[in-house]
Amino acid sequence: MNREQSGTREPMRRVGLIDQAAARFREEVISGRWPVGERIPTEVALVSEFGIGRNTVREALQSLVHAGLLRREQGRGTFVISRSELTGTLERQLAGGSRRHYLELRLALDSTAAALAAASRTDADVALLRELRDRREAAWSDDPDARASADLDLHRAIVEATHNPLYVTLYSSMLDVFAVHMRDDESGDVDAAHRRHHELVEAIADADADRAAASVAAIMDPFLR
Repeated sequence: MNREQSGTREPMRRVGLIDQAAARFREEVISGRWPVGERIPTEVALVSEFGIGRNTVREALQSLVHAGLLRREQGRGTFVISRSELTGTLERQLAGGSRRHYLELRLALDSTAAALAAASRTDADVALLRELRDRREAAWSDDPDARASADLDLHRAIVEATHNPLYVTLYSSMLDVFAVHMRDDESGDVDAAHRRHHELVEAIADADADRAAASVAAIMDPFLR
């Protein structure tokens, strides 16, 4: 019985073995077969599955740790922390920014995304945006992590409604950065914030790009004042 029939992967060529192993492991992450937040298979399991030596596995995994895709936790294993190498790079590059700098950057990204989404959204996109808007309002509480998560779920869906894969990749890579700076944000008038998000989603539904961008500006204005 050959390896394919037995369910075992074909062994890699020895040329550039570590690079080949890293490329295969990276594909496991990017494809979602190794989900973000989950522990990846053990080194022993990877040796068996991919038909390579343990030192090669270890070095290939370490390259993905350096790339910001994986994190090793002593006594627990290795976990996926991102599906994009861009996330770690952006976090390092943006580490020195002030809170206002982050808010101005998010205003630029979100307002452009809203205008593009208004021009590109489908009926399915609108239905999802309305659902996430309602979830955001229902999730608003004293838990800052819950607030940040619910808000970013909606705004990421707006970016996805642009149907621009480059925009989606860039924005998704910055979500962790935005989340950190949102946890302590309070606009003061919660009802007004909910109303502005309602207006944002309806502007996108009405294919009104100018109104959608203006709605984002209205949402961000209390934080930038």
